[in-house]
Amino acid sequence: MSNETKVNLSNSRVVIAGGTGSVGEGIVRAYLKAGAEVIVPSRSEEKIAEFKKVLGDTVPTEKLHLVVATYNTFDSAENFAKEIIDTFGPVDHVVASIGGWWGGKALWDTSEAEWNVFFTEFATSHMALAKAFVPRISAHGAYQLIIGASAIYPVQGSGIVSMQQAALLMMGKVLQTELGDQRRIFTHMLGVVNNRNRPGFNKEWISAENVGEITSTLSSLLQVPSRNFELFDKAQFDAQMTELGGL
Repeated sequence: MSNETKVNLSNSRVVIAGGTGSVGEGIVRAYLKAGAEVIVPSRSEEKIAEFKKVLGDTVPTEKLHLVVATYNTFDSAENFAKEIIDTFGPVDHVVASIGGWWGGKALWDTSEAEWNVFFTEFATSHMALAKAFVPRISAHGAYQLIIGASAIYPVQGSGIVSMQQAALLMMGKVLQTELGDQRRIFTHMLGVVNNRNRPGFNKEWISAENVGEITSTLSSLLQVPSRNFELFDKAQFDAQMTELGGL
């Protein structure tokens, strides 16, 4: 399925948290190419300016809104959701591509400061965002979580990230169970991703653009129910897109 020719989200509004990141960039590009109105929060005007340079003139940006906002606490995420809806109108879809990588220590050598950042803060941001937006997205909309393969495969020396990712996967599964068919919840467990911060390119890896392609496709396919995707490599991505293309 070609995202540029077959996915039409011209009547949709999406919030992409983490959209300025190296994986989030591919998601933003895909939704813009599909015609969606795209809202991307960032911590500062400086980060927004940097992201505009990254995008350049390679995608249409008439429907892109870059806003300064935080959502790392329950209160700030709630305020963010209210402000977005008050300013732009109802939100159809949310893609949460937030977090970061850390490694280098055995679990028993992890400091409390590292734990607080790479487990507590990232998990709280995801929980706060879901709490604020899941009840507010449209009934046909989708809430999508971008996580890593470490959610199910423990990574030596990066235990707190593996634990955090496992918690996020379970959060997605709990949302799926509690919501039933009221909302569509997708999780995407990624392997290594080709992106702007990796100068090398491995044809066996998925790319940030691939992540954008599958998330935007799922937003457009209203008949696809909640599901958890394993996208550890390009072959798995291709297989999933072939299946979705037949729907």
